[in-house]
Amino acid sequence: MRIVHLTASGFFGGPERQMLGLAAALPDDYSSTFLSFSEGGRCRPFLAAARVAGFDAAELTHDTPNLRAAIAELTAFLRGNFADVLVTHGYKSNLLGRAAARQTRIPIVSVSRGWTGENLKVWCYEAVDRVHLRFMDRVVCVSAGQAERVRRSGVPPERVRVIRNAARLPAFSAPDPAMRGRLLMLAGGDGPVVFAAGRLSPEKGLHVLVESAAQLFRQVPTARIVVLGEGGERGRLERRLSEFGIADRFRLPGFRGDVDDLLPWADVVALPSLTEGLPNVALEAAAAGRPVVASAVGGIPEVVLNGQTGFLVPPNDPTALAGRLADLLTRPGWARAFGAAARRHVEDHFSFEGQARAYQLLFSEVTRGEERSPAVAPCVS
Repeated sequence: MRIVHLTASGFFGGPERQMLGLAAALPDDYSSTFLSFSEGGRCRPFLAAARVAGFDAAELTHDTPNLRAAIAELTAFLRGNFADVLVTHGYKSNLLGRAAARQTRIPIVSVSRGWTGENLKVWCYEAVDRVHLRFMDRVVCVSAGQAERVRRSGVPPERVRVIRNAARLPAFSAPDPAMRGRLLMLAGGDGPVVFAAGRLSPEKGLHVLVESAAQLFRQVPTARIVVLGEGGERGRLERRLSEFGIADRFRLPGFRGDVDDLLPWADVVALPSLTEGLPNVALEAAAAGRPVVASAVGGIPEVVLNGQTGFLVPPNDPTALAGRLADLLTRPGWARAFGAAARRHVEDHFSFEGQARAYQLLFSEVTRGEERSPAVAPCVS
């Protein structure tokens, strides 16, 4: 069976790793091809990684606002590659991919990871996305929480499936002890390290982590915080760190490619998001055997089991976040036990093999034409 994944990859991150992990876990009678809008050339690291992993990958020539040319190019690609199923990732891929899939008469599956509403432009795109999801053959949601949001947006319940993100367990099986020193260097000194990683954008709640840091540092004077990532919130975060006088102990080193190497040597991982689907960093922390303190939003409680693999706190509550981080930093026995339990939890429930089995059933459904969406649904043309 030929599966084509369509994305608008702006960088090589968690969603892209999920696509590659799924493709690698599918049986040999499945072939996976990765197709991306150019995004000004930012798609190329992901496509290069896909080729290194042994998959076909291509960068599209046409993009918005030239919708007709983009749809025509997509349609020709699907026909020329004899695609059986189109899997789309993100609102641009959903919008243009649905039109091309209908023209080629192949089923389309959209993967819904979550909506951020981080600014007015994104909110408008996501509003359009909610409408288009109603006419997909299936919508895969990465958490039960996201599935509920998708159903509330008007997607028929019989077309919604929950297939959770998977943990990249082998990536964290043999951590290099030398990386602890590198992490401490990034942190600016010795001491227990709170680690976070992700896009610096409002929905990630990193401003809440900054607010909590001053309280945490009073409770654990030797603690340090490192946040890896880049984004539009950097200026705001840096100003708040300066106002609190903690910029020397709360570091923002930017985007780095060695997150997998550093993560196993953190003492605690913080995830203060205000909204989420099912975040990859929570899965990766568990795979690395690290305890997590996270907001109880979206699919996070499906990964972080409160009082077993970490702690859940209310979103936008700096005091609760600081308190639970301090609990784990001052009780290393708890942290070790929680981390070991986290690794067992993802081994049992979040493997790529299990994810691949669920997708095989889904692909079988849609190619047999079961409960297909209306052919006359409105689309871009």
